[in-house]
Amino acid sequence: MRHRRIRSRIKGTAARPRLSVYRSNTRLVAQLVDDEKGETIAAVSSSHVKGKTHAERIKESAAGLARQAKAKGVSKVVFDRGGFKYAGIIKAFADAAREEGLAF
Repeated sequence: MRHRRIRSRIKGTAARPRLSVYRSNTRLVAQLVDDEKGETIAAVSSSHVKGKTHAERIKESAAGLARQAKAKGVSKVVFDRGGFKYAGIIKAFADAAREEGLAF
């Protein structure tokens, strides 16, 4: 219910896609979505980064997503935290994405 309430207010466009974040107990998955076309522009998962701590994997995943976004010409996004509290891993991911140049 919380996720649906957030999604009713947040829409992604081609110029400013939605940065959707999902957190599980073991990994974080994020994707840039253009809701008008129904397409995923870029996606990343922290499970693809091996041999580091959880926080380091999150930061490296955020940097990878920001690089993919810049390659596609995207610099501004709308952050969709997916109903998760903006703290801990979600905040670390957002801060790392901002450091790499994504604006939200």
